[in-house]
Amino acid sequence: METLQMTMDAGGRSGKWIDGKRWFWLLSPALPLIGLVSVLLVMNGAHGAWLFSLPVIFYVLAPLVDWLLGEDRVNAPESAVQSLDADRYYLRIVYAYIPSQYAVTIAGAWFAVNGHLAWWEMLGLVLTTGMANGVGINTAHELGHKTNALERWLAKITLAPVAYGHFFVEHNKGHHKNVATPDDPASSRMGETFYAFLPRSVIGSVRSAWGIEQERLARQGKPVWSLQNENLQAWSMTVLMFGALTAWLGPWALLFLVVQAMLGFSLLEVVNYLEHYGLLRQKLADGRFERCQPRHSWNSNHVVTNLFLYQLQRHSDHHANPTRRYQALRHFDDSPQLPSGYGAMILLAYLPPLWFKIMDPRVAAHHGGDLSKANLYAPRREKLLRRWSAAPAAVEPVASPETTPAKLVAAVAPASRFQCPNCSYVYDESCGCPHEGFPAGHAWSRIPDSWACPQCAVREKVDFRPVVSTAPAV
Repeated sequence: METLQMTMDAGGRSGKWIDGKRWFWLLSPALPLIGLVSVLLVMNGAHGAWLFSLPVIFYVLAPLVDWLLGEDRVNAPESAVQSLDADRYYLRIVYAYIPSQYAVTIAGAWFAVNGHLAWWEMLGLVLTTGMANGVGINTAHELGHKTNALERWLAKITLAPVAYGHFFVEHNKGHHKNVATPDDPASSRMGETFYAFLPRSVIGSVRSAWGIEQERLARQGKPVWSLQNENLQAWSMTVLMFGALTAWLGPWALLFLVVQAMLGFSLLEVVNYLEHYGLLRQKLADGRFERCQPRHSWNSNHVVTNLFLYQLQRHSDHHANPTRRYQALRHFDDSPQLPSGYGAMILLAYLPPLWFKIMDPRVAAHHGGDLSKANLYAPRREKLLRRWSAAPAAVEPVASPETTPAKLVAAVAPASRFQCPNCSYVYDESCGCPHEGFPAGHAWSRIPDSWACPQCAVREKVDFRPVVSTAPAV
């Protein structure tokens, strides 16, 4: 499948790189459109089986075509990334998801109340609407990682139909900071079923998001119950939408909206479940966890599912570079690979014995048989160690090669500007970071070491590098 992205001009030598998948990315916003068309068809007299079109396409046809086409491991050259980022066609594709998502939600609510559906038709309607909004969380995910204010607000709007607005806060500032550690509710543990993971992740993510905003607002001297709380901002959009549809259609609409939202966010959580299953970042000598590496995320290069999901399956690069846009995400040879795309793996996760049979050997092999380096489910820890471990050695703290140079530079050359080595965000003491509770003039030394970069969240204060002026003295 490499031919999809290998087209270059000038004989393939030094010409402009062309994205061979450029038009295929339209499959992403096609998902809610497929759901909307299926609902409208049944509204106008078509057989109720059409309501299952979207689940069949995502869970049956996409995995089948993934299997037929194989994998696409081709990366865009770094020389093309800037032009790919600047091409607004790719951004418009993300925006295009939202109108169809809202349309299928509103049409679904109306049809649930007024359609006189059989139970199995109602099931198809709930599945279609819930899937459109569940996959919509991925659209919010793509938008919410960006620094543009419009994209970030659109992320919250996209999360409203699925009632999961706190994802905007927790995913960016919680999950990306704590991924593949015991501190992250959204990282599943080897031996943990999806059904044990689901409540832990749902409850844990709400607690995490609330705590993050409480801490941020406290630095600003504001109460957590305020309009500046980004969780409350996002949740209020859900209240407004569900309230308006309930006022129009009645209480049965609210029941439909709640059920489809639960299905939608459970779809997010099952994806969370498979993305970091059993993977663990090791502790550094200074007590911090090592940086997130390609080996800490399960990846898939299966073509069709990546086209449907804005290349979410290239998850390692996303965690290393959260602000990098989907069209430029890269495959890494040392990243662990799932045996199929997300569509098939989601179904597998719903069947724990089959999931363990297929994934546990891969986790053990990834860690070289040393499960002391894996993220293990505590109730099954001893059983897993007996079953899979091969004489594990004692875990030595991993040395941190990056924090000391920055500290040394700071010691010999005091600075007032400090740069994140991952995304190049610069904290300038003269400007501060008011949104994070650090007003203009706030000294770098007064910021907690655990404070994460507000732009990418994958580096903490101790990782920042001083930006030393090279201007000659006057």
